[in-house]
Amino acid sequence: MITATLFGALVLLLALGVPVAFAIGMATLAAMLAQGLPVVSLVQKLFTGIDSFPLMAMPFFLLAAELMTGGALAHVLLRFAAMFVGHRRGGLGHTNVLTITFFSGISGSALADAAGPGALLIRMMRDSGYPPAYAAALTASASIVGPIIPPSIIMIIYALQAQRVSVLALFWAGVVPGLMLSAALLAWNAWASRRRDFRGAGGPPTPRDMLVTTWRALPALFLPVLIVGGIHGGAFTPTEASVVAVFYALLVGRFVYGTLAWDMLPGILARSALMTAAVLLIVAMSAAFAWVLTFVQVPQAMAAWIGALDLSPVAFLIGVNILLLLFGIFIEPLPGVMVLVPILAPMAAALGIDPVHFAIVVIVNLTLGLVTPPVGGLLFITAMVAKVPMSALSRELLPMLALQIAVLLLITLIPELSTFLPQLVGRH
Repeated sequence: MITATLFGALVLLLALGVPVAFAIGMATLAAMLAQGLPVVSLVQKLFTGIDSFPLMAMPFFLLAAELMTGGALAHVLLRFAAMFVGHRRGGLGHTNVLTITFFSGISGSALADAAGPGALLIRMMRDSGYPPAYAAALTASASIVGPIIPPSIIMIIYALQAQRVSVLALFWAGVVPGLMLSAALLAWNAWASRRRDFRGAGGPPTPRDMLVTTWRALPALFLPVLIVGGIHGGAFTPTEASVVAVFYALLVGRFVYGTLAWDMLPGILARSALMTAAVLLIVAMSAAFAWVLTFVQVPQAMAAWIGALDLSPVAFLIGVNILLLLFGIFIEPLPGVMVLVPILAPMAAALGIDPVHFAIVVIVNLTLGLVTPPVGGLLFITAMVAKVPMSALSRELLPMLALQIAVLLLITLIPELSTFLPQLVGRH
């Protein structure tokens, strides 16, 4: 009864368009009332769900991304990416993918990538003659790399849910899959550019221009190296790394690039606080939801059912991918991790699946949900910026999404794509 109430209320509320955080919280409250559990338990679980020291990294990484954006980082990275591919056929599309990939090593958030450099690139592509729907679809697809290439907010949340993996191991494991997703989009843009005659802009840069542009981009490109290198070397923890990133972003934006004015800080802090509050609200509600699931022993029942099917590890992973792709249509990655990982991770461990490999499969899969309607958050942002209807954007998006699902299948079937780097650096 309580399980039917929990999931039935959640599906109904999502179908009615209730925001995800409130839908999860209201479904949890309905299930607790149906079971006769004290409502005060809900309040306790909401607070304990966010009472975590590692979770403090999330608001600081968001703040670092905002500081870098305010410090004109997007323009610096755009010029750096355009130096390599801007003059080639479809060069601005290639520049789009590369710029967002570089920015992913700073923001840790797909939505931040789309709303920051993504919005700038959509306008540039539209002004250069690219179909606005194509520009929006390419930007949305490229932005899903944000949570996969380190640093990554969703990886921090995942590590809190599954104690068998560390944040640093996930950071290293996300590099190759993230680059594969970007490479798939570069290949698609090259094919589409030949077919639709998307021209490049200008000629190749001179050696002097390349040196100047690279030198100017180095402070921005050094931030992900500082974060991952500092954690790997033991200089600071992931939480401390997020604070280091904030001070580094502030110093670079203010004193290196000179574009971050002091009067911009109140707005930057306000935007970061709003994003942090939204994420923490989802985390708190999802923690209470997961507690109810555990209370009624849903994970144990599902584990027993999966065990009775006697699935091979590959069959289990394929089944999980189908489940998550369907799940991602209706709910965003963060609550998806909070709700599903406590159920699925123990099953994967029982089948002998590498926990780091399984984590990357889950994270990549759920992140694809950001570009699947009707809840795909990236679609709404890019459609609004490009001023195109969702139907036109979706038509341009489908082949890109198909390519990225093919990459997901490769990541699923070849564990070494996820585990190679963590093993190489001794963090697996």
